[in-house]
Amino acid sequence: MSQAHLTVTQHTTDGVHVIALAGEIDHTTADAFRQALTADGGRPRYTVVDFRDVTFMDSSGINVLVAANNAARADGGWLRLAHTSTPVLQLLHIVGLDDVIPLYPTLNEAFAAQNAA
Repeated sequence: MSQAHLTVTQHTTDGVHVIALAGEIDHTTADAFRQALTADGGRPRYTVVDFRDVTFMDSSGINVLVAANNAARADGGWLRLAHTSTPVLQLLHIVGLDDVIPLYPTLNEAFAAQNAA
């Protein structure tokens, strides 16, 4: 059985932590995802996660998203998801997380929502 692989790239734009993921999110890669959401050991207030190249996500990824969303809200911030691939979108819909965390078709739209707020 091969171990899942996840590539994480991140940067900050206009005070928003942007995380781009590629690969699979499961119990073997969830820690890398969790660590990316806690940049520099802290919790960024505003985060957009780009799921464009995520091919699979299981409950491990859901748990990471729920914790990150709760932490961001507790700090007066937010978490947004962009480019959610079909497999991820289906999972988010099944567990109802698409009603809790805002989803945007593109990164630009996620940023536009910030500027409109």
